[in-house]
Amino acid sequence: MAEPQIRDAQAPKGRPTPKRSEAEALRRAVVKPAASRKEAAKRQRDARKAALAKQREALLSGDERHLPLRDKGPVRRYARDFTDSKWHVAEYFLPIAVIILVLSMIPAAAPIAMLLWLGVIVMIIMDFVLSSRRLKKELREHFPNESHRGARAYALMRALQMRRMRLPKPQIKRGEAPRTGR
Repeated sequence: MAEPQIRDAQAPKGRPTPKRSEAEALRRAVVKPAASRKEAAKRQRDARKAALAKQREALLSGDERHLPLRDKGPVRRYARDFTDSKWHVAEYFLPIAVIILVLSMIPAAAPIAMLLWLGVIVMIIMDFVLSSRRLKKELREHFPNESHRGARAYALMRALQMRRMRLPKPQIKRGEAPRTGR
């Protein structure tokens, strides 16, 4: 039998409760209006810079609270995970395009390069159509009462990016099932 653990009263926040006078002084200092337009603009700039830093950190860590609006919500998270769990032809488009461009500079290989362009474009379109249909089905199944608007386009745009360049960073490995937690 495991013994019940005794929790430290300070553990949840990790610091002692401030005295009332200290808390009130801190509140007054934060709420104090700016003395001039220049100071107000500086405060606004600093606040915006802090918010953007939080947002950038959230994009790197996947913290749902500070993500930009386009990335927030369980439907978008599922679409991200759905895309990140699979291999897509489109994420290798840039390296393939470089190879094809080099081939097209060689006169004897130019017709082959044109066929490769056509083949890559057809494969990307096929991959998009199949992925989009599967995602639509999965979203209907897992999130029947939520709006799916823009989720497929969001997933397809994510599939166009190379995996290590995607923001928010992929939270699951290839082959894993997407998370459905709400």
